[in-house]
Amino acid sequence: MIEPEALLRDLLGIPSVNPREGAGDGGETAVAVYVRDWLAGHGVPARLHEVLPGRHNVVAVVPGRGPGTVVLESHLDTVETDGMSVDPYGGEMRGGVLYGRGACDAKGPLTAFLLALVELAAGEPPPCTVVLAGVCDEEHAYRGVLRLLDTLADRRVVGALVGEPTGLVPAVAHKGVVRYTVRTTGRAGHSSRPEEAVNAIALMAPVIAHLAATPPAVPAHPLLGPATRSVTRVRGGTGPNTIPGTCEVDVDRRTLPGEDLDAVWRQERAELAGLGAEADPPFTVDPALDTQADAAIVTALCGALADHGRPSAVRGMPFGTDASKLARAGIPSVVFGPGSVTDAHAAAESVDLAEVALAARIVVAALRGTVGGCS
Repeated sequence: MIEPEALLRDLLGIPSVNPREGAGDGGETAVAVYVRDWLAGHGVPARLHEVLPGRHNVVAVVPGRGPGTVVLESHLDTVETDGMSVDPYGGEMRGGVLYGRGACDAKGPLTAFLLALVELAAGEPPPCTVVLAGVCDEEHAYRGVLRLLDTLADRRVVGALVGEPTGLVPAVAHKGVVRYTVRTTGRAGHSSRPEEAVNAIALMAPVIAHLAATPPAVPAHPLLGPATRSVTRVRGGTGPNTIPGTCEVDVDRRTLPGEDLDAVWRQERAELAGLGAEADPPFTVDPALDTQADAAIVTALCGALADHGRPSAVRGMPFGTDASKLARAGIPSVVFGPGSVTDAHAAAESVDLAEVALAARIVVAALRGTVGGCS
């Protein structure tokens, strides 16, 4: 199997910060083009699929012996590089560990999937057709994976592996999220006469205290633990000598499998209204993941992990991924990849190259084995 260093270093060297709603693509398409050309150089054709103007997914197919399809999906975009303590694009190597933005989230997992795909293409056709997709916009509005679902519409997809940093454990569950803005409204005035104004920041203080002290009243999930609620941003005031008339905070409500997201939003809104605060409709709504541990793609991956001497018990992860969108469309999905989530988005983001190479071997073993539904 090809060693991962050169490939991952090249991927890290291509900036691909998600532009969110800004102009351009941040470099996602440049990564997609590199992946397409790298695969072509190793005998695997791939195509670009436009998702938004100038923003693309890259998709490659290795035909299998049966009509079923397994998807390897990972993302091309990264978060911002502000505050990094290493060169985000330099590909610095220390003791077998490669540093840079996207090293583990998710260019390391993408590298493992690319190496696995080339290995699968070089031998006897695998039992299932394998579709590899590098998608855009995972770090913002997940429009890349939604476009991928259109691409897969005519295939019988029996499972998906979604590349994220799980430390090589099979993650079958993760939390969802409802994010919204809360507002308190007072009356602006001159700070020299505060008695004539109503300070919106002061009105927000008990709201923030309530959110911090009152966790969601939802039974804990066996793999994910409790639902959570956090204030993540605060905005208020227009100047140092003006009593603010409005104050806003953003709230991140992490949901558990089985929670109805509309019901979560209605309950949150009613609770905050009782505190005198107004809540805007959510600006991000993303479902949780809860794949059955006996799904064929899960048992194939767990078997390959056990054969390589790795822990094979299914786990849950606190972060969200594209897997929930695939699962919502009826595709059993498991999150898997090299690297630790504690390094994702970090100032010194990194991944161990030996773990990337091992991830590729495990994926090959899983997809060369028996995955139910391939025939």
